[in-house]
Amino acid sequence: MKIEDCRADFPITRDLIYLDSAATSLTPTPVVEAMVEYDLRYRANVGRGVHRLAAVATHRYRDARDAIKSFVGGDGGTLAVTRNTTEAIGMVAAGLAWQKGDRVVTTLLEHHSNLLPWLRLRERGVAVDIVRPDAGGSLDLADLEAAIRDDTRLVAVTHASNVLGTVLPVHEIAGICRDRGARLLVDGAQSVPHIPVDVAGIGCDYFCFSGHKMLGPTGTGGIWMRRPDLEPLFVGGGSIESATADGYTLARGEERYEAGTPPIAGTIGLARAAAYLREIGMGAVRRHEERLAIRLIDGLAALDGVTVVGADTPGDRIGVVSFAVEGMHPHEVAQVLDEASAVLVRSGHHCCQPLMEHLGLPDGTVRASTYIYTTRDEIETMIATVEELSRRVI
Repeated sequence: MKIEDCRADFPITRDLIYLDSAATSLTPTPVVEAMVEYDLRYRANVGRGVHRLAAVATHRYRDARDAIKSFVGGDGGTLAVTRNTTEAIGMVAAGLAWQKGDRVVTTLLEHHSNLLPWLRLRERGVAVDIVRPDAGGSLDLADLEAAIRDDTRLVAVTHASNVLGTVLPVHEIAGICRDRGARLLVDGAQSVPHIPVDVAGIGCDYFCFSGHKMLGPTGTGGIWMRRPDLEPLFVGGGSIESATADGYTLARGEERYEAGTPPIAGTIGLARAAAYLREIGMGAVRRHEERLAIRLIDGLAALDGVTVVGADTPGDRIGVVSFAVEGMHPHEVAQVLDEASAVLVRSGHHCCQPLMEHLGLPDGTVRASTYIYTTRDEIETMIATVEELSRRVI
């Protein structure tokens, strides 16, 4: 499928310009149809019954989970279905056998969901070392390496910043972690939807992502583990091999992490979203977003009173562009964009308040984020609208 042909599958885009895909993406018609098919044709629970609907549902669900695993390059590891990235990261925070004196290294680029779980571990005697980026939001790998000590148990980093669009060199970070004997968790919420990802090739131990940012339904996501070595967050039906009145034996592999009824329709929908992106090609997705990001950065940076935040090199970022308009609160800018031109963007801290404080942006930024359904004309409309409102302020 050519990327320019996909727009018809997103009917919401007929009446507005959606530039908030970093928060949640739109969902194409084929994904919705895949979920509806489950509900109307073979709705049943999975991994339990032996009747015909249960057999079909179980087969489709497991195939869907395998397809999602393959999409992120996870063959050879274990992928468990989660509700979102936040839950997946929380599984690692809760599932490792922490000891007093262990250390976690993370960065100030992180979404709250990859920062707060580690700060919470301080209550259990775990030390947290936070590496800070420079004033432009770039992270120096030498600083990260220097923060990793002999007692560092885990390094947790984002693959791509949801504020700056910065793509971190996670392969190099994985090499540093291996050399120092630390495990690596990668937050892939912003990378999986936008760039080719090979989790096994990265060399990380845990990789977490969400479905709703990659054309899939809300309430879906995954955690890929090189080895299924975490203690499950929950135990119950579907997560055991056997149980007696005196105890139980956990199931092997991903099932031990999927207690209770999983999001069956959602997982089937997420697999269809992954197939949809495969049909386009993740290389094509990245190139499309790079072209749009270049134009958006150049157009905004040329405006008086407008400051673009973060790296300005396309290869160093995804299609996320944050900016500020002098004399206007980010929420005001977002409201004007919506009312004047039906341009929908995010405004505020983007769940990255410590980073915003570090960058000297206490009110946050305006964030425009593109995806496969974004067009060049839409970017031009946004630039023109920002230009008009910046003139009013100046």
